[in-house]
Formats: sequence, C-alpha cells, structure tokens
Amino acid sequence: MESTHLKNVIEAALLAAGRPLDVEQLRELFEDYERPPASEVRVALATLAGEYEGRGMQLVEVASGWRIQVRADYSVPVSRLWQERPTRYSRALLETLALIAYRQPVTRAEIEDVRGVAVNPNIVRTMSERGWIRVVGHREVPGRPELLGTTREFLDYFGLKSLDQLPTLAELKDMDNIGVQLEFGETAEVSAVAATAVAEAESVEPAGTETPRLPEAANDPDVSPA
Repeated sequence: MESTHLKNVIEAALLAAGRPLDVEQLRELFEDYERPPASEVRVALATLAGEYEGRGMQLVEVASGWRIQVRADYSVPVSRLWQERPTRYSRALLETLALIAYRQPVTRAEIEDVRGVAVNPNIVRTMSERGWIRVVGHREVPGRPELLGTTREFLDYFGLKSLDQLPTLAELKDMDNIGVQLEFGETAEVSAVAATAVAEAESVEPAGTETPRLPEAANDPDVSPA
C-alpha cells in the first residue's frame, strides 16, 4: 500500500474516532486484500507523529492505543471553545487517587492510615464511575477487604502508556519542576496534590527509596482474585 495513503487513512481515523485506536483496530480499517502489516502501520504512526512536531496537536501513544490530542501548551486557549467550566476535583479525591496509583493494590484502610481520615464512599464512587479505579482482589486478612487499583482508562485520561511512566517520588518532590513532570489533564492541581500525598506516604518507606512500582495483584501473595 502507498505510504501516504496509509498515513492519511490513519490520521483521518484517529481524528474521527475521538478515542485511542490500537494497531489492530487501524489495520481493520482496510479490506482483507489491502490490509497492511502491523509493521507498516507502526511506521506510518511514527511518520505522522514526526509531522506533528512543532504544531498545536500531537500524536501520542496511551494505554489503549494512539490518539491525536491538543498539546498541553495550547490547552488553555482551546478550552475557551467550551462554555461550561472544567470539572474540579476535591483535594481529598486527588490525594486518594494518587495513593491508589502509587501504592496499588491498596485497601481503603491503608489509604486512611496515610491520609489520617476516613475515605468518603462518594470519592470511591466518583473514581469508579469515571473508570479510573476498580477492585483488583481482596487482601487475605480477616474481613478480606477490597484491594483497589487503577485502570486502562486512568492511564488514557492522564496520557500515560503504562504505570511505569508515572513520575518517581524524587520527581514528585521536585516542586520547581512539577508542571513538567506531570503533563496531566489538570496538571497543576493533580501534581501538587499527588506530591503531597505521596510524600506523606513516604513516611512508611525507608528514607531515600523510590516509590515501589505498582505490583500486579496476581503477583502479590496477600491478594486473592476479585
């Protein structure tokens, strides 16, 4: 298939879809007789990403696939297209979300131990409804409390391909650089609150260590499937 045609179809599909598309979904856009191999699709994506350099939009890979989005530098003026005010989340919600992201799988009791206050059920409900968190198992202790973890939707919303792209604790504590380290949808607010929450959580870690990298529930001996 001619490379320019392939690239243009991919670009049009990503603009029309309004959601991330992975390589296989992009291949399915073509009839069997002209369907390009995955390697050609990846080359076209890389070429397209390069062509967006220096422009107001960018092509990025997130957990669910590839998407075209407005660069963070231009999000403020572009946001004026919508009259309604953007959603503002409470500090308690952002702290809770940060702790789940960095210390998952984690129980509500463990979150409460760090924050020093009870977890409001409405906060958990809001994050669940947004698709950001889910129950990934149960801790094998009396009462078998639910273990909470983040989802693919969480990664997509915050522009992350995987949990490994979350900033380290050392980066979060660098407040002078915090806006650069966390290019999230609500960058400034999420960054500051995440830094505070994770710094408080550091009190249960040996000094000088990094935040653990989010173990999978299936690999945790204290976790049973949901």
